[in-house]
Formats: sequence, structure tokens, C-alpha cells
Amino acid sequence: MAAASDIGVYREALVFLGTAGVLIPLMARLRISPVLGFLVAGLVLGPYSLGRIGEGIPWLQAITITSQDAVDRLAELGVAFLLFTIGLELSFDRLWTMRRLVFGLGMSQVILTTAAISGIALGFGNTVEASLVIGACLALSSTAIVLQLLAEQKRLATVAGRSIFSVLLAQDLAVVPILFLIVVLGKSAGGAGAGAAAAGSIWYGLGLAMLQAAAAILLIIGFGRLVLRRLFRLVAHTNNRELFMATILFVVVGTSLLTHVAGLSMALGAFLAGLVLAETEFRRQVEVDIEPFKGMLLGLFFISVGMRIDLAEVASYPGMVAASVFGMLALKAVLIAALTRGFGLSWPVVAEASLLLAGGGEFAFLVLGLASSSGLVTREVEQFMLLVSSGTMLLTPYLARLSRKASKRVHKATALADGDGDPGPTEAGRIIVVGYGRVGRILGDILKKQDKPFIGIEIDPEAVRKARKAGHNLIYGDATQRAFLRKCGLDEATALVVTMHDASAAEHVVAAARAERPDLPVIVRARDAEHAVRLFKLGATDVVREVLEASFEIASTVLQTVGMPAGKVIAIIHDERDARKKQVRQGVTAE
Repeated sequence: MAAASDIGVYREALVFLGTAGVLIPLMARLRISPVLGFLVAGLVLGPYSLGRIGEGIPWLQAITITSQDAVDRLAELGVAFLLFTIGLELSFDRLWTMRRLVFGLGMSQVILTTAAISGIALGFGNTVEASLVIGACLALSSTAIVLQLLAEQKRLATVAGRSIFSVLLAQDLAVVPILFLIVVLGKSAGGAGAGAAAAGSIWYGLGLAMLQAAAAILLIIGFGRLVLRRLFRLVAHTNNRELFMATILFVVVGTSLLTHVAGLSMALGAFLAGLVLAETEFRRQVEVDIEPFKGMLLGLFFISVGMRIDLAEVASYPGMVAASVFGMLALKAVLIAALTRGFGLSWPVVAEASLLLAGGGEFAFLVLGLASSSGLVTREVEQFMLLVSSGTMLLTPYLARLSRKASKRVHKATALADGDGDPGPTEAGRIIVVGYGRVGRILGDILKKQDKPFIGIEIDPEAVRKARKAGHNLIYGDATQRAFLRKCGLDEATALVVTMHDASAAEHVVAAARAERPDLPVIVRARDAEHAVRLFKLGATDVVREVLEASFEIASTVLQTVGMPAGKVIAIIHDERDARKKQVRQGVTAE
């Protein structure tokens, strides 16, 4: 006879998996970050929303998540896996080059933000101890949400991405002194010592905690360099994928728990493990194998954040919660902007970093819980600050969008101020190249070698700055505007070449150019046959399909490799190209 079992855990796992299966495709279709979708799902399915309403309603209880503790434990691993993959992308050399941002900018941000928020909390009648706790927990940002958003936008390798990561890494390192501060303040609040003796005890304990943390970090790095490469090499020789996967999980979870025991964050231990493995030949395979676990557990983390938001509490004092949320965002954004600019970072990086790091983080839940159990803050203050931190985390995906727009505007203003938007005097016979990515750069190099005058146009101001610094004739601007094309010498141009990856933007450029110059040769890069048909209808003189040309190049190489004469191969490819181009001109899109 089958033993009876508690299906609660399985039910909640099914709810989470079902939520992920529905949310991720839906968010992709709506072009909304999955992070926001998981946060909202946690808010709706958590114990304070449907979980509260569904008490006594079986079917409603079946679609809610109520076990906050179980979710939190797994959610911690999600953050650890994220930091592990970030570590895999770095190396000790690259990390060493970031030391100024980590220990300078990052630590300055933690200290100054803690002081500023603590001062405000003190002004609202909190004790000095409680104010320090509130300032410390709200000074930190969400490592998981911010890094995930940067990863989605493929911006981790940019200057802004590295700067933001440096600050987040410094915040993780600040975990030890903050946790120790709470323990000491809790003991002091309970009457354990005073005066010089208490101060001496604090410094002694803090030094001991830092020493313990340093020992844990050195142990992980030393063990990793001595053992991890040999361990993975031994496992790889078995050709057993399951064993390889188990070894990865053992390394991530083991190092996370080691730093957790040492008083550091679990995420920092996983990051160090990834950093060690980044220097081995197994790095790429580890990245591929760990990705599904990271994605699912991170989704669970975002759901756990949403589950903590109690809308009933928000309704009790909505004005105060809203003012605190936006006040905290504004204060942190201003402080981070001043610091990042003070450390010599460009204005576009300042705009992006100040907004992305303005929100609260997951560490606030741990700090506030510990402070409440130690008697440093009241239950009411704890709940209010949790609402404020959760609210800012919920707004972080929107801040990410705003930061990108702000960064682009600042980039644009900087580019125009530097003269990157001035096309210079019009040259006779100039060729205009719109889009200066990989294809545009190669074309520009060839035209330069053949002494053909040309001007490149690019909408990405950072790409313009780098290309101009390297000596390329490139300007910033929007080539979809007819007035801008005229300013670039469209009337005297001998040809217009559009190499943009954005299909819609390329079509707008062709339409604008053709409206100004019906006689101008317009050659355009097309993504596929359907795109080529649209371009021909808009008036393109010729269209080069990137996939088709790659296929022709491969076919040519294959035919010559098997012994066919080069002349005959060229004739075959030429005939095939003409036949397919004729079909597209007639509106036939079948390849």
C-alpha cells in the first residue's frame, strides 16, 4: 500500500514551474523583462494576496505559494548561481584592474549612503542603533535583479556594467561588518557592557570577524587553484555528463556554504568559485551546464521578493510608503551620481549607474530580520522598511529602462557637444554609409584603401566616439531624417549604402533617401527574403541578403574544393544570384 505523503511541497513546485512556463513566453512576447513578471507573480500568488484571500477556498489555495522559508532557501541559491556565472566571465587580472572601483567607489557608496539614510531615520525618532541598521540595509542594492537586467541587455562587459558590478561586489564585501555591527548593537541594547570596554570589545570582535572572512576567501582561492582544475579534469575523463553536473553543483553550493559559515554572503563564495574556474579549460562547458539551474532559481528568488510585499500594509499608510520609496530612490541616485562622477566616470555611465543602483536589495530582509530578533527595531519599523525595500526592488526593472534612455540622451548630448554630429564640408562623389557595425567598418576600410571619399553615419554615440578616435570618418546622427541626410551631402552623393542591423530603421532610411533623390543608387543589407522584397518596393537599387551571400560563399568554396574550375564556379554563383534576385524583385520570398 502506498504511503500517504504531504503534497504541499510538490504543489508549490508545480505552481512555480507553471508560472515560469506561462510568464517567460508571455513576457518575451510583450517585450517585458521576466524579472518584473516574476516579481508581480510573487506579489499575486504570495501569502499576502491570493494566499490570504484563498483561506478556506480549496481551488484558490491550490495556486498559491505559502512556504516563505522554503522559497527563501532556494532563492539564495539562485543569487549564488548568478554570481558564479559572473565570476566565470572574469579573471583575477580583470578583477585586480577593478580594485579602485570596488574598494574606492563601492565602499564610499556604502559608507556615505548608510550615513545619509541613518540621519534621516534618526530624524524620524528612531534610536541611533535602529537608524544605523536601517541605513546599512537600505544602502545596499539588489545584486540579483541588477545583474540579471544587465545580463539580459548584454551590458555586463560595458564600462557602465563593470562599474555597477564593482559597486555590487563592494556591497557584498560589506556584509561582514554590517552583520557584526547588528550583533554588537543588539548586545549593547541588552545591557552588555558600556564605555571604553564595550568599544574595545566591538573593535576586537570586528577585527576577528574580518580575519575570519579573509581566511575563508583565501581558503576558497587556494583550494580552488590547487584542487578544482585537477578535480574537473578527473571528472571530465569519465565522459559522464551527470557526474560533471554534480561536481559543478557541489562546488557552487559548497563554496557558498563556506562563506556563509564565515559570516559572508553565499553569493560571494559562489563568485570566488567562478573566478577560480574562469582560468581553467572547463569554463565554457560549466557555463552551459549551469544556465538552466541559474535561470530557474533566480526566477524563484524574484518570486520570493514579490511574496514579501503586503498590499494591506501599504494601504494602511500609502502616502508614507510612496514618499519613502521615491525619497530613497532619489537620495541614493543623487549620492551615487556624485560619487561616480567624482571617480572620473563619464556622464552616460553616471546616469546609468545612479538609477540602476538606487533601489534596495535582498540583504535588507536578512538585516531587518536579525535586527528585529535582537530588539534593535520594532516589528512595525521592520515591516515598514521591508515594504520600502521591496517597493524599490519592484521598480528596478523600470529604473533599468529609464537608465538606458537617460544614458543614450547624455551620450547624444556629449557626442553633439564634441562635434561628432558635424559631417564637415561636402566632398564631390562622396559615398554615404549608414550603419557602422561590423559590415560598415569593413566596407569603410575597403573604400579608404581605394581612396573613395565616404562618410559613415551611426546612431550609437559610443561607437562613433571610438571610431573617430581610431581615425574613421564617422558622425553621429539619425539617417531616417531627410534633413540630416541633406546635411550629410545626399544631393552630391554618388551612392548610399545601408548596412544597419535594424530592419525597420533600414527601411525608413531607404524611404527618406528615395524621397530626396530618386536617381541615387541605394544598396542595402537585408536580413531575409521578406525584408529584401520590402526594400525593393521602397526603391532600393540593389539588396544584399546576408544569409544568402554566406551560402554562396560556402557553395563556391565547396565546388572549388572538389575540383571544379574557379571560372565555372563564379559563373554558377552569378547565375544563381541573378535568378534569386529576380524572384525577390517580383515579390517571391521562397528561398
